[in-house]
Amino acid sequence: MSRTDDVRMPADPARPAEAIIRVERYPTTSRILHWLVAVLVLATWPLGFFIQFTKKEVTLDFYLVHESLGFLVLWIMLVRVGNKLVTRTPQREGPVVERVAATVVHALLYVFLIVMPISGFLATNAHGFPLIWFGLVPVWSPLGKSPDIAWTLSAIHEVSAWSLLALFALHIGAVLLHHVIRRDNTLYRML
Repeated sequence: MSRTDDVRMPADPARPAEAIIRVERYPTTSRILHWLVAVLVLATWPLGFFIQFTKKEVTLDFYLVHESLGFLVLWIMLVRVGNKLVTRTPQREGPVVERVAATVVHALLYVFLIVMPISGFLATNAHGFPLIWFGLVPVWSPLGKSPDIAWTLSAIHEVSAWSLLALFALHIGAVLLHHVIRRDNTLYRML
């Protein structure tokens, strides 16, 4: 269930300085899961990118943290999908083309936030490195060492990572459009 709150909007020449408007917010679970995934991806993505520049002595440690965080992202995304199926979200506002674009970008974000960790998990297993989650819990994999498909899975993981970065840029661009240029309440719905 979504929630309506009073939100004090920043000063705007068209509104009184102390304008208070009603904002229909996303449900609390949706907001928590959204920001949790955002923080994890902002840690995991750069970590994965910079592994190639690490010293050989610490590369496996970086992989362990990267894979463990990615595996966590996968499970939280699966919870998000379930949450999305059972909660009511606020209706999107704006022109039809913007609502369609927002729906497509969000759907693709979900797809790549699931495909990327799955392909990364399977790729490392296919390369012969089973995941021991945060160095504590061995994670079963349907693949053993499979060099014939390891590079394909790695390629899917890499394409997914760059696609996710492009979608993230679009998402942030839309946030800035709504919050800085239009000065509407779109961002407040997710805070």
